[in-house]
Amino acid sequence: MYRWLCLLAVVAVPAVLHADDWPQWLGQDRDGVWKETGILDKFPKDGPKKLWSAKVGQGYAGPSVVGDRVYVMDLVGSGAEQKERVLCLDTKDGAELWKHEYACQYTKVGYPAGPRCTPHVDGELVYTVGTMGDLYCLKAKDGKVVWQKNYVKDFEAKVPIWGFASHPVVYGDLLICVTGGTKDNLVIAFDKKTGVQKWAVESTQADCGYAAVMVYEFGKTKTAVVWHGAAVLGLDPASGKRLWKQDFKTNYALTAPTPMKLAGDRLFVTAFYEGPMMLKVGDKEVSVEWKGDGKSEKPEGSDKLHSIMPTPYIQDGHIYGVCSYGELRCLTADKGERVWETRTPTVGKKGEEGKPTRWGNAFLTPNGDRFFLFNEQGELVISKLTPKGYEEIDRALIVKPTNKLAGRPVVWVHPAYAGKKMYVRNDAELVCVDLAK
Repeated sequence: MYRWLCLLAVVAVPAVLHADDWPQWLGQDRDGVWKETGILDKFPKDGPKKLWSAKVGQGYAGPSVVGDRVYVMDLVGSGAEQKERVLCLDTKDGAELWKHEYACQYTKVGYPAGPRCTPHVDGELVYTVGTMGDLYCLKAKDGKVVWQKNYVKDFEAKVPIWGFASHPVVYGDLLICVTGGTKDNLVIAFDKKTGVQKWAVESTQADCGYAAVMVYEFGKTKTAVVWHGAAVLGLDPASGKRLWKQDFKTNYALTAPTPMKLAGDRLFVTAFYEGPMMLKVGDKEVSVEWKGDGKSEKPEGSDKLHSIMPTPYIQDGHIYGVCSYGELRCLTADKGERVWETRTPTVGKKGEEGKPTRWGNAFLTPNGDRFFLFNEQGELVISKLTPKGYEEIDRALIVKPTNKLAGRPVVWVHPAYAGKKMYVRNDAELVCVDLAK
């Protein structure tokens, strides 16, 4: 009997060995780490092989990948004909499997070039948030609407300067969203299957901000972290009850980089103008360990890390992130002291130090002992980041930068990494490239 059980176990093992999905913002575990093995060490001479390309409209929203499907949002049309869309494509060839679209005119929104939020796939459902506050729950198999809300119409929310961009999070049977609503409707949890409101809490005179909702465990307490334009909040994700609050007023509510937890029950946030703040978090209290004391976001005035969009990565007591003018910086986590900086991976070329470029950026994705950095020039850069410095291994152009609203062509989109492939889009196409060894 034991022999047959062992044999059955051996046969069963392959069934649980599968490629990683990238079902939501920052990937499978919402930590920004690409955990697959068997990834190439360097690119082929002509760059990674492009497996396919699919036509898409405008958007800053990165794709999500689950199984044999890719989900992405875009914006098409103009004026009264403007529409936001959710597209579902086949991972094999980029063929369209289904499309959900709705009228959506952008009004009084800065950088009006499409949706900001990565679709969040949870089992048979996919959740999307549009720039003007359209929240949809769709069936992942065919795109049919299960339920929907609109932050402005339903909760009297004010559209933020740069549109709604906070990625919601699934917690058990709940979908927790920063709706920006007034009258204690800033953060709302819905039944993820029905859309029934389960709790609604908090208000602010500031904009609701742009940071993704994150659920962490501090001590033994599950905590939903919400960072809006005036404070960082810790909420009980089951009830919405406030556990703690740390005031942190940010200019223009620029709270886009995702708050990241690190060892010792600490929480790190970084803002474009105000710089970083390291918090020590308890079950029901919070304190500031250190803050940036830079005089401005400009290179000569930023002492630590002033991120505009990319989420920093923290490992072995060091913080790696992109500062306000394209400087990739390494800081100590204990005090925030700068160890080194370089602009080569973000706005430079191989072997060259790029010029200071306002908002210059790259999205950092660790894989094993190296990083894949996708920069605003549409290049994928393989490198090693350690306290000793930046070591570039290789780089290749993946997509052309098409968005010119920054005053230069850029592509400000976080890629998805799944099945040993990279999926990324600009304002014209979504491409899939092979990164297998």
